[in-house]
This record gives sequence, C-alpha cells and structure tokens, in this order.
Amino acid sequence: MPAVQSNLAERARQHGIVGAGGAGFPLYKKLESTVDTVILNAAECEPLLHKDKEILRHDAASVLAGMRAVMQHTGAQRGIIGIKEKYEELIAELRGAGAPLGIGVHPLGDYYPAGDEFITVYETTGRVIPPGGLPLDVGCLVSNVETLFNLARNRPVTHKYLTVAGDVPHPVTVRAPLGVSFGEVLRAVGADPSTIGHVLVGGVMMGRNMTSWDEPVTRTTGGLLCFPEGHVLQRKYTTPARARDLIGKSACDQCSFCTEMCPRYLIGHPVEPHLAMRGLGFNMVGPSMVLGSQFCCECNLCSLYACPEDLFPKDACADNKRMMREHKLEHPAKGKRDVKAHSMQEYRHVPVSSLIKKLGLSGFVNKGPLVEIDWKPRSVRIPLKQHVGSPAVAAVQVGAKVDEGQVIGNAPQGLGVAVHASIRGVVEHVGDEIVIRRSE
Repeated sequence: MPAVQSNLAERARQHGIVGAGGAGFPLYKKLESTVDTVILNAAECEPLLHKDKEILRHDAASVLAGMRAVMQHTGAQRGIIGIKEKYEELIAELRGAGAPLGIGVHPLGDYYPAGDEFITVYETTGRVIPPGGLPLDVGCLVSNVETLFNLARNRPVTHKYLTVAGDVPHPVTVRAPLGVSFGEVLRAVGADPSTIGHVLVGGVMMGRNMTSWDEPVTRTTGGLLCFPEGHVLQRKYTTPARARDLIGKSACDQCSFCTEMCPRYLIGHPVEPHLAMRGLGFNMVGPSMVLGSQFCCECNLCSLYACPEDLFPKDACADNKRMMREHKLEHPAKGKRDVKAHSMQEYRHVPVSSLIKKLGLSGFVNKGPLVEIDWKPRSVRIPLKQHVGSPAVAAVQVGAKVDEGQVIGNAPQGLGVAVHASIRGVVEHVGDEIVIRRSE
C-alpha cells in the first residue's frame, strides 16, 4: 500500500473518525480494503432526522473531497451518492460537483430503510451482500456523510452534528461539543427538559431510550427526539422484555406480515421474524425456528409498522441473536453468495410518509435546519469508548490542562481509535470517561 494511502488510514485512526451514522465502526479499518465502488450513504431515511442533509447543504464540497480521498485510497473507480430523490436541488448540486471527481448520484425512493447499508448497496449497484457479510464482500465501501466530512477536515473529531426534533419549540440541527450533556443541548435550543415526557437517542425506528439528561453527546449521537408523556413510541420502547414475550406468545397469529415486509428477507436473506415469534412458545433451536434471526438488522419495521397486532418481532429476533452468540450458533446460509432478491422487493417499500402517520408523528415538524450555538459548557464527560472495538487508553491525568483537539485517550491495541478533548480546560476525572472542566 503506498505511503500516502497508509497515512490516510492512520490519520483516520488518530483523529478518531468512526461511523457517525450508526454503531461507530472505525473508518481506518474499512480503508484497509480494496474496492471498486465507494458509496456515500446520504439516505437518512428515519423520520425527523436531518443532520446529514444539513451538512451537505452547507459544505458538500468537503464531503465530496472526503469521498474522493477514500476512492483514491481504496482504488475505487466509481463513487455513488445514495440520496432521497425528493431532494432535487441538493441532487443537482451534487451531480454538478461530483461529476469531475468520478462521483455520480443515485436517487433513492422516500422509503424506510433505504439507509440500511445492505439496502443502499442493493439499490445503488444491484449487488446483494451475502447473509452475515459486509459491503466489502461485493466490492463496496459504504460511509456516512458526516464520517467523510470529518475525514476531509483532517483534524481530530471534537464535535458532533445531531438533530433535536419532535416535541420541541423549534426542530434544529446543531454541532455540539462531544461530552456536553443532553440536557444542556435541549436548553441551548430553547427547549425545557422538564416539559418533555420521553426522549429517543437516535431515530424513532432504531433509537434507544435516554437514561438521563446527564448523558453525554458522543460520536454516534445522531439525534435527540422528544415526545410527550404517553406517546405511542414511549409505550413501544419502554415495554419490559418479559411483557413483550408474554404478549407475543398469546397474541401472535402467524400472519407473516413481519417477514413479508422485512427488508433483509426481501433481498434474499433467510431472516423470518414470524418464526422468531413462533419460537417464543417453544424451546426449539434450529435453522427452521430462530437461526435466521442472525441476519436481522433490527430496523424495527416489523414491530413498528408491519405487525397488525402491535407486537415485538424485532425484539424476538434480537434476543435470538444474543442467544446464538452465547451458544456460538450460526445459520448454514452465512456467507452464501448466490442470493437473489425477492421478486416483490421493489413493490414492498414502506413510504416514510406512512411511517409518520403510523407512529403518531404527523403533528411534529419534519425539518431540522442547521443553527449556530455559542457553546460554553461548564464541563464535558467524554467516554473513552464511543466506537466499535476496544476503549481508548487514557492519556491524561487528573489536574492536567488540555486544549480542544488534544489527545486524551490513545488508540488502543487492536480495533479502536483515539479520543480528544472537545473544550479547553482542566481534567477533573479519569476513568471509563474523562471529565474536563472548562477554562475561561
């Protein structure tokens, strides 16, 4: 590998660049591969989230520069931007700016989950990633808008773009320092945390319940979506696991809608959520009952849209996946390459507009313009693990003075990236997270 390419990967590791739209997989690891196609995943298909589109609207040139750098590094001859077809003005801009760089645009339908990387790869290239595989298995590298934006900026990642939306006075997208509390983010955009009944961190489909207003913004925080007390999403996300299982055992009529509308099933993967639901009533483990759950992407379409009984097939699949990992079980179809999409795949897309109606989101503004905030947090709490892999290794001690962008956690041995200070200040605590008190 040429030195310049090795330097790009090492910079990504030392600058702490990870997947900013999902679990936080380190970019440098993807850069170790050779591919023929680099795909920019700009679908952002969950309702109410807008941070990727706002980055593109304000600095598409940097995102394209990051994409071009990845193409050159991996030997890719083709770059594709997957973005919703409804963003016509942005598509026109991207086409004009991307053409000289060998980057084209593939308009995607306004459906969910167009942003699932397996679906994005299929829609933009026609290739089906093997069950349990990666985009690299079909010659593709997929990356998020903010990830490539961070790569192009060529500096440590100290801030995160996120959308604050739902039951707030003015839905917006902000660029917040890593480690600032969720409560401070809400107050900064004019929302009163005490009036908000429920908060999902991430999207309405694949997010998680907020545990505390003191939780810190991390490199994977894509949104804070706020809802009033008693909203349907609060009920869905707070139902205890025991209750989910009991309801499933008693109420599932095996209609199979969850399977027939499963995005991964429709591209040919042997994941069948209705079998996972059937398995709730039996002590059976085998390819015909639960092993297909291994390939569930947990998009939640089955639970939040497809199921007419309002049950929880996604959670049944997720529970099976954990059980399979514990028992080291695998589906025999893992890695199978002769996989073909279902003949009805293109006709079973779920429009985002339908999701909005089903989930009680019609009363919320589905916009999130980027606004500037003059951040002056008293302190920040920066976790040493904000990515897939091992935690960073603390590189500072209590009492140390640090500047914004300074390394406070070194990249670990094995998979992992460095972590940096997001403000200038003094280190107050070193543990699983590093607390920095701001200096005036």
